[in-house]
Amino acid sequence: MDRTHTKTIHIGDRVIGGGNPVLIQSMTNTKTEDVQATADQINRLAAAGCDIIRCAVPNMEAARALKEIKKQITIPLVADIHFDYRLAIASIENGADKIRINPGNIGSRERVKAVVDAAKERNLPIRVGVNSGSLEKELVEKYHGVTAEGIVESALDKVKMIEDMDYTNLVISIKSSDVLMCARAHEMISQRTDYPLHVGITESGTLLSGNIKSAVGLGIILYQGIGDTIRVSLTGDPLEEIKSAKLILKTLGLRKGGVEVVSCPTCGRTQIDLIGLANAVEDMVADIPLDIKVAVMGCVVNGPGEAKEADIGIAGGKGEGLLIKKGEVIKKVPEEKLLEALREELGKSF
Repeated sequence: MDRTHTKTIHIGDRVIGGGNPVLIQSMTNTKTEDVQATADQINRLAAAGCDIIRCAVPNMEAARALKEIKKQITIPLVADIHFDYRLAIASIENGADKIRINPGNIGSRERVKAVVDAAKERNLPIRVGVNSGSLEKELVEKYHGVTAEGIVESALDKVKMIEDMDYTNLVISIKSSDVLMCARAHEMISQRTDYPLHVGITESGTLLSGNIKSAVGLGIILYQGIGDTIRVSLTGDPLEEIKSAKLILKTLGLRKGGVEVVSCPTCGRTQIDLIGLANAVEDMVADIPLDIKVAVMGCVVNGPGEAKEADIGIAGGKGEGLLIKKGEVIKKVPEEKLLEALREELGKSF
């Protein structure tokens, strides 16, 4: 996997492209005009591992709110603009670190240029976003439907428009809810441009379907060395987007750190509440900044062996379990004290 071919772009104090680590984005679901609620949510997301946050700017009140929100947060803020170029300019004036626009719905070339000129004054990056759902009619007709080829052509047309305005501080985003179409589009565009790519499966769905579609799509794309920032789009609490994004990056070897919990799928041999225990362990270690593997196993057949491959683990029996560390059984404890024993061992170790 080689990400070094993309241009280096600065978003606030973060850097993407040029081989830098893939960064995690999310989007607030508060009313941006509600400064306190929005800032509080951003800070929770940042604490969970969000690197860059995007806020919807549907009106001028929201654009003005960005100034106060910026004072209370520590990660770069992207203003998400649709239709009204004046909101983009106001967002830039109120401290946005990046602007997300689809030049296709901003209006005339003059309006796009007004946004570009405002960004140029501050050398602010523009994310050029194209979604399959908003593909131009002529491209749908040209390719006989919504296709990867059409999405790529649309995005590169918009990029060319801004390049002709003598501006190249750009990030490209091409999204589709069709996973394989989205993957194909990213494969194509990565061969035709060196701008950094923000990757995501748009409108992917609820927690279950959204996670599966995002994991498959992002996995295909990222494994090929494509993508500089990602968002896992889920219908629900944006904190879930951060958890999923971190796990996808870690699974692909693109991010280190954080406790990895492995657990068996349960079977008829399980004699403890493994499901409850595994979920409790995952919640317990969420904020522990250790780069270790914790195993939660349900029985004495494979449990001890699997747990020995982790840095620390617990293996259940009938009403009790083993605490195992670095391949050695430390002690046997009652089932109701397994979580406490694991917490205690994590606290004094590593």
